[in-house]
Amino acid sequence: MKALVKIKEVAAYLRSCGIDDADKEAEILLTQGIGIDRVTLYRGDPALSEDQIKRLEKILQRRAKREPLQYILGYAEFYGMNIKVGPGVLIPRPETELIVEEAIKAVTSNKLQVTSKDLKQFSENSLLKILDLCTGSGCLALAIAKHLPVAAVYGTDLSEIAVEYAMENAKINRIKNVTFLKGHLFEPVKDMRFDMIVSNPPYIKRPDIQNLQPEIREWEPVEALDGGEDGLKFYKEILQHAPEYLNNNGFIIIESGQGQANDVIKIAEGSKLKNISIIKDYAGIERILIWRN
Repeated sequence: MKALVKIKEVAAYLRSCGIDDADKEAEILLTQGIGIDRVTLYRGDPALSEDQIKRLEKILQRRAKREPLQYILGYAEFYGMNIKVGPGVLIPRPETELIVEEAIKAVTSNKLQVTSKDLKQFSENSLLKILDLCTGSGCLALAIAKHLPVAAVYGTDLSEIAVEYAMENAKINRIKNVTFLKGHLFEPVKDMRFDMIVSNPPYIKRPDIQNLQPEIREWEPVEALDGGEDGLKFYKEILQHAPEYLNNNGFIIIESGQGQANDVIKIAEGSKLKNISIIKDYAGIERILIWRN
């Protein structure tokens, strides 16, 4: 069977399973899933081998059960990196890349008083220390560490599975100025202080989890989604204790869920955190909140 005929069949099947953007996913499954070069696909329209068809059918069986595409492929793209993902770890989202952008800006604009010369080399005695809470796959910590080689970056997560993924992702992406530790929020770094604290914590309201897409609700780890009854559980704990771990003139950069920004800001004000900046995501949602100590 020719590839372009098959891709139409795959798209139709995905639509029948209730999957959004079926045409794009069909292309991904033929290119990234079974290894057909995209240019070859559309210019040459190659015939699929029996082995390729069998592999594609197995993939489709998994996707029909609403297993996330990223779990099937084994990775997700995040800030120019391939991040290994699978059951037990949250899939990186595009909006979280905004945290990376703001972290880099805070350093390269010299707001943290790091010179351009310092940015070229990392050492164990680096003056710049950054903490990523609820690190999950490690995507956020790794992206920041890659683009700020002067920084010593730490990521913590209560999930042993997540920490294992994060450590493997550090090896895959050859990033050495990052350390991942298992434990709840600040516990693994209780004797340290940081110039920047970043986090994309669980923020879905517990009653709302049942209404999420099947790919999220049935496959991604609930502990990486569940923000308590009001969705604010982790913000309360993070922002209450963050000042204890933040150096003078340090930054807190945190992601919030849709419609949560005002509630999170009130929590921060209760911890005497001021100098707030709000960054909207690609959909115009107030997504990234920044405080300077």
